Amino acid sequence: MPRAAHRYPIVLSDLSIEYPAHGASPAHVALHGLSLTIAPGEVLGMLGSAGSGKSTLAKVLSGVAFEPRTGDVRPVITGGEATVLGHQLRGLSKRKLPEYLFHVGYLPQDAASTLPADRTVAEIVAEPILERDRRYNRHALTTRVATMIDGVRLPLGMLDRFPYELSGGQRQRVALARALVLGPSVLIADEPTAGIDLTVRDAVAQLIRDLREQHTFSAIIISHDLPVLRRTADRIAVLDKGELAAIGTIDEVFHDPRHPYVMALAGALDAGHAVIDELDSGPLA
Repeated sequence: MPRAAHRYPIVLSDLSIEYPAHGASPAHVALHGLSLTIAPGEVLGMLGSAGSGKSTLAKVLSGVAFEPRTGDVRPVITGGEATVLGHQLRGLSKRKLPEYLFHVGYLPQDAASTLPADRTVAEIVAEPILERDRRYNRHALTTRVATMIDGVRLPLGMLDRFPYELSGGQRQRVALARALVLGPSVLIADEPTAGIDLTVRDAVAQLIRDLREQHTFSAIIISHDLPVLRRTADRIAVLDKGELAAIGTIDEVFHDPRHPYVMALAGALDAGHAVIDELDSGPLA
């Protein structure tokens, strides 16, 4: 069990995140002084300019930034603190990382296009379980995987198929099933509806909403698709150049915008743009 007795599953306190210098590239501050809280069962939508730090935050909160990898330049918490389910992420030890990853689901950018091509849908969804326990009861595993596939509204006949046999929307649902198969208390989803058909986008947005109600997890949904955020998020946070530009309900944020970037987004809304293109303001997202 995670330390779920906490009042807020996610607390960011004056959080700053930096990419260290590497080669000829200098250090780069991705987020600066970010503070916000997410309540139990709340979904916070997040949007912002290119380079605003959205995906960097997702990598840190998901724990991916702390996994040992070779050759990658990983973001580092250089100021403040991020506390998720009672775990302080600054200085999170390798010993505690597996427990943390068990309770936090992560749907990365382009998840649908990066599913292992040589594995079936059943094997892909089962992978997070078997990574932790290779001797997990096979009957229980089969039942659990089938339940997840049914939960994301895919026919069970797809369990033996490979990713290349599925549509983009179907692959995205498989990726979502894998992110949720361990029953996480927190979900971090980075552009979960990007690159898929408009009608499928609506279905995935509704699916996230339904799953949130069934499993009572808290979530951060990064998306520049405002209809998706309106359907899934209780509040939204707008980031610009690594700082928090606005936070509140969609109506509160855009009713009386003060920050220049938020004003630009509001203008796009007034022009009838459902999907807001990101404004380029930096090298990292």
